[in-house]
Amino acid sequence: MLVFVPSHPLVKHWLAVARNRLSPPPIFRSALAELGRVLIYEAAHDWLPTIDGQVETPCGIADCTFVDPTKPVKVVPILRAGLVLLEQATTVLPAAETYHVGYVRDESTLKAREYLNKLPASLDAEDRILITDPMLATGGTIAKVVDDLVQRGASPAFIRVVAVVAAPPALKLLSEKFPGLKVYAGMIDAELDERGYIVPGLGDAGDRAFGTA
Repeated sequence: MLVFVPSHPLVKHWLAVARNRLSPPPIFRSALAELGRVLIYEAAHDWLPTIDGQVETPCGIADCTFVDPTKPVKVVPILRAGLVLLEQATTVLPAAETYHVGYVRDESTLKAREYLNKLPASLDAEDRILITDPMLATGGTIAKVVDDLVQRGASPAFIRVVAVVAAPPALKLLSEKFPGLKVYAGMIDAELDERGYIVPGLGDAGDRAFGTA
């Protein structure tokens, strides 16, 4: 598995805004949306299927390359907070389909329980799949989602995970289970607290984004 942490100054800026506990929900949400846009742009490099063609310009004919509209990226946000990373995604993904999955974590066992699954019944090994989840902490939820996709026919080699902050336990678990996977994160933080939250992390990204803390 490969983990990419882009050094782009915009990633650092919006991460700092998101980390700030004084950022109100609209600002926090905007920061995550901007991080999603930049990280998805990075993840899409050399990954989107393309086709060659021509267009007529005002001065002649130009050879061009387009993102193939017949092979839309299958985007899988992990509810709730995974949705926020997609709010600007249309600016970098010309063709996409969205399939929602929802998980809730038991705060005593730190185990994830599925409450919603809208994934396709079957997938092709060459389907491009983008999973968004702001926090990769213990790795339990993201591993369940990737495993579900693989069981339906997807290949880890064509799956990209976009997260704002990741922690070593999640990355270790993903690396052991899915060698071909690629993860794009704004930062890797070293620790988890006793609740399974990343430190310093962002806090509860869903509560902060939707103002329900």
